[in-house]
Amino acid sequence: MRAVHAAEFGGPEVLSVREVPEPVAGQGQVVVDVAAADVMFLDVQLRSGWGTEFFQLEPPYVPGGAVAGVVTSVGADVDPSWVGKRVVTDTAASGIGSGQPIGGYAEQALAKAETLVAVPEGLSLTAAVALAHDGKTALAIFDRAAIQPGEWVLITAAGGGLGTLLIQLARAAGANVVAAARGSAKLELAARLGANAVVDYSESDWSGKAHAATGGTGANVVLDGAGGALGAGAIEAAANGGRFIGYGAAAGQFADFDREAAIARGIDVLGLFDLTGKGDIDWLALTERSLAEAAAGRLEVVIGQSFPLEQADRAHVAIESRTAVGRTLLTV
Repeated sequence: MRAVHAAEFGGPEVLSVREVPEPVAGQGQVVVDVAAADVMFLDVQLRSGWGTEFFQLEPPYVPGGAVAGVVTSVGADVDPSWVGKRVVTDTAASGIGSGQPIGGYAEQALAKAETLVAVPEGLSLTAAVALAHDGKTALAIFDRAAIQPGEWVLITAAGGGLGTLLIQLARAAGANVVAAARGSAKLELAARLGANAVVDYSESDWSGKAHAATGGTGANVVLDGAGGALGAGAIEAAANGGRFIGYGAAAGQFADFDREAAIARGIDVLGLFDLTGKGDIDWLALTERSLAEAAAGRLEVVIGQSFPLEQADRAHVAIESRTAVGRTLLTV
């Protein structure tokens, strides 16, 4: 079968398609005939050599932590009725808070039976894999934020896969949304999805503009998918006594700000690991919930760009250059 290999750490050019042996399901595992693989910002970071202190990853390896497709075979102790079913799943090596997001950029992938989620009728496999990471994460963030009707919510990286879902969830909860992103395409998308106001954070004093968009009260809730200095700017636009959840590092690192100063303003500050480290979150149930919402038409899944396996390098370039809108996928 064909699979994308990262031959070494480096630029997108280190990615190439190779012929490799087909996987064989072990105990508790299945083989998925892949229709589409999710492409994460994390994939791009790991390919460049970032994060080796968190992920024990050595080239060559096959990137990709989530796939959607059809189960073709099962290993020992797995219900054989899974064969032939359309599923979305993490790869066998992947996992929230542990594991390595690898093995997905391929014609076939191994997965654990315990992570399989059946894809509802009427929902495409591409939409399902676009929700594999973002769907459950968006709902976990949304549930923790406890957004109330009439509140102002500032969302950074609003044009990405996760941001586009959070805009819709916040609006459905009756909140007002200020969407912050870079460039007209992402801002127009955020407005179409229901954002009350949009701010381009490539412009000067963008946080001041975001604060003004709330009527001068500040955002009751900040959902920060950008991180870095942009996250620091976002917290400046927060209302005293507000809530800040920093879950992204699109700027290269998580939000960099004075936490003590934020706490002094009464802002409840949470990071990604405050969410993923909680053992009481049923991530499988959140995935099922996100798929059901999309299948029912209550969530629009924005897939901005998709590429065949042979163009995995182009998928990484799109993300790295910040030109990607919504979710980025590889199709097989």
